[in-house]
Amino acid sequence: MDYNQSFAISAIGMSIERTRVDVAALNLANANTVQGAGGASYRPLRVIAQAQPLSAEAGSNAVAGAFGALVEQALDGTVGPIAGAAPMVQVVASQTGPRMVYEPGHPMADARGFVAYTGVDAATEMVSLMSATRAYEANVSAMNTSRTLALRALDIGSGS
Repeated sequence: MDYNQSFAISAIGMSIERTRVDVAALNLANANTVQGAGGASYRPLRVIAQAQPLSAEAGSNAVAGAFGALVEQALDGTVGPIAGAAPMVQVVASQTGPRMVYEPGHPMADARGFVAYTGVDAATEMVSLMSATRAYEANVSAMNTSRTLALRALDIGSGS
């Protein structure tokens, strides 16, 4: 069994979850920033992880043929489970509007006394941060388990 593939899967997962943690931290850091005089303000970011399509050599039949051909390629060893299957990660700005707070004494308040803060929801960002942290820990645990299995297989193979 090739343990490098299981290590690669865990590494990809850890990379995605680290991106999610970084983006949630950035959003939380900018939660109380005020819209500038020019109208530009910080827009909350979102991480989108999207699976990339596997190789197009998978046959002409729509789904069933493509899947079957991919399984055969993986069993033959011509295509590994990671080859072309790593998710594509994008960080995009969300379309949430500013959060209007009534603060008539604030220097950036408009004529009605409202200040335009960024549309960051702190509770949502904290949940995203905790979820990404737990998923990162799960990937670390999976990698450590794979490492332990590989070391035990080497111990068994050495005849000790």
